[in-house]
Amino acid sequence: MEPLFELLSADFLGKPAWMWLSFLAIVGALLAFDLGVMHRDDHEIDVRESLLLSTGYIGLGLAFGAWVWWYLGSQSGMEYLTGFMVEKTLAMDNVFVIAMVFAFFAVPRQYQHRVLFWGILGVIVLRAIMIGVGTALITQFSWILYLFGALLVLTGIKMLVFINHEFDLAGNPIVRFLQSHLRITPGPVGARFWVRLPAPESRGGPPSTAADAPLVWWSTPLFLALVVIEIVDVIFAVDSVPAIFAITQDPFIVYTSNVFAILGLRALYFALAAMIHRFRYLKYALALVLVFIGTKIFAVNIVGKLPAWISLSVTFGLLAAGVLYSLYRTRTEPGEAIRDPAP
Repeated sequence: MEPLFELLSADFLGKPAWMWLSFLAIVGALLAFDLGVMHRDDHEIDVRESLLLSTGYIGLGLAFGAWVWWYLGSQSGMEYLTGFMVEKTLAMDNVFVIAMVFAFFAVPRQYQHRVLFWGILGVIVLRAIMIGVGTALITQFSWILYLFGALLVLTGIKMLVFINHEFDLAGNPIVRFLQSHLRITPGPVGARFWVRLPAPESRGGPPSTAADAPLVWWSTPLFLALVVIEIVDVIFAVDSVPAIFAITQDPFIVYTSNVFAILGLRALYFALAAMIHRFRYLKYALALVLVFIGTKIFAVNIVGKLPAWISLSVTFGLLAAGVLYSLYRTRTEPGEAIRDPAP
């Protein structure tokens, strides 16, 4: 028992190994319950189910934050909550792009959850790699934090200037590369990402109808949508990972707040898709939050490190103001659900 106890108590990135293993076990259980129980059969998720799922994930994320506050102290608790709020709000920005991806590849609504599930699983792995690299860089080169701060300030200003900028999927070089180098089925084949069908009679054509045509692997639009969603997350992580490192350099707080915010993204998507127009002005608040967090890094040498409660209060105040102002300004507007392919 002693070797096992020593192994679980061993330090890993500043925290005992048992804390990391417990967190990963919780995440694994949630993912298994989600796909294996809640969504064993592919079906269209309505707004009610989406809101219930999203509320559940937010509740779990806040409950974990309460445990962090109790076990690691108020400083860590406030840093976790600040990171969770910022990442959750940035995830809302992903909803716009995800909806565009599903519409572009004509992914039916009943299969969208499966794409998002595997997309989120990939995001969890990619964020672990990016956060691990970020931690190593900050440990070796402390000046990297100033680079992160400058990146956040520039990103915030860019969001304010190009607030209505749209993601061009048709002209995206990665999408064009995939379309030109993969055999793609004309439409979805159930919930499958890959399928064996007869080879095309001509390059870029549909599967052959000849009885003796050899079977080859084809990717489906669901696979292309999955790849693009993963790439989009990497792009968005350029904002979110520096943002959380600007709040705290504790890898455990950085990763857990990121993952809990991301876990509910797929549930949040189906809830927001029908009402995203009501949060039109939230991007302005988010841009100001990024500028604030980035500026805070440079202000340390002038006014000292700001207490965690100030960062939490300013972040919460700006985001709450963005939500309330958006709801007020759009109160008389008709619903404008995000364009979505027919089921």
